[in-house]
Amino acid sequence: MANAKVIIVGAGIAGPVLAIFLKTRGYDPVIYERLPGPAESGHAFTLQPNGIRVLSLIPELVEQIPGYPLERLIHCSCLDGVENILFQQLLIDTAKKHDVEIKWNHQAIEFKQSEDAVEVTFANGCDGLHSNTRIALFGQEKADFTGMVRVGGVSPTPPVLQKRLALVNNYGDGRHMIAYPVAEDKYSWAITTRGAEAKEDWKTQNVEQQNEIRNGPFSAWGFGAGDLVKTGQKIVKYGLYDRPELESWFKGRIVLLGDAAHPSSPHLGQGANQAFEDIYHFMRLLRKHIPSTNQLSTELLLRVFTDYQDLRLLRTSELVRGARQQGETRVVEGVDAFRDLVSLKLDCQVQNNQYRNKHQSKLVVPIEPTSGYKEYQLVVLHQ
Repeated sequence: MANAKVIIVGAGIAGPVLAIFLKTRGYDPVIYERLPGPAESGHAFTLQPNGIRVLSLIPELVEQIPGYPLERLIHCSCLDGVENILFQQLLIDTAKKHDVEIKWNHQAIEFKQSEDAVEVTFANGCDGLHSNTRIALFGQEKADFTGMVRVGGVSPTPPVLQKRLALVNNYGDGRHMIAYPVAEDKYSWAITTRGAEAKEDWKTQNVEQQNEIRNGPFSAWGFGAGDLVKTGQKIVKYGLYDRPELESWFKGRIVLLGDAAHPSSPHLGQGANQAFEDIYHFMRLLRKHIPSTNQLSTELLLRVFTDYQDLRLLRTSELVRGARQQGETRVVEGVDAFRDLVSLKLDCQVQNNQYRNKHQSKLVVPIEPTSGYKEYQLVVLHQ
């Protein structure tokens, strides 16, 4: 009997990792991605110990990750990670080495479930956070704008940070910058402010918009922050959003993981790392309840999905709330920027570690459906 086929919707960060684990377990995963290729949007993120522990289970992967370890944590105040595309490409290449098939330009728009299979209809076209096809499973919902906007990019290492592989927090009047090395001579940075709602599309700004940011008020920021802004490349601007917490992460033979299940603002740096934890526990429970890869009955999947959800839902929900609270704490105005700095210095890293230690898909609305569908025994959705 042929091994069970599994659809994974999304070839971002979590999709290829999940596919590799499924393939090595004996399943036949296929990744469907709405975009035409690896995304150029976004700039960088941090891999933390919990995420790296999961990735280390894939032979020779961690050694190839294009990032740099941090040597110190620096806090600065004044009053007035890994490059995403490189890491994603590494994961895609690793998945292909494991004979995982990836189909680009495929947007899942409709699901029809039977007793032992799922029919998935695909279309070409894409959209962002505000048109998410987890609606197809759980109904209409509104993404909740946090009131925070981010501007970020990648820049040559400024003189003040040369020969220092450090994660830097810069606190200013109504703004916060986090910066960290992504190469020996490059830093990734992101500035969070309160502002008008901006769509979360992570797209690079046009030339005029980037120049406006480079020459704007942020360019005068001290402690190397202004230098990063003035020399920024691939500058992006996006709003930060939360979604309502789901009461369930699965429906029938379809289950969510990663950002599809628990999207979070980035202030704890745990988004990708929590997705990797999802994958680890999902695979562990799959092995526990379903020893044979060609017998994916709905009854057995219900056991897997229920245990997975019970283990992860409450813990990730608390982390999402903690990330939002961290953002509120970091972006302060006036003298509060100084008054709170002492406690921030002492508590920021402690809070991150507490959440990290305690807490061990995006599908989009159709435009033009294709004529056919694919039938598989299990669907895993992620973003």
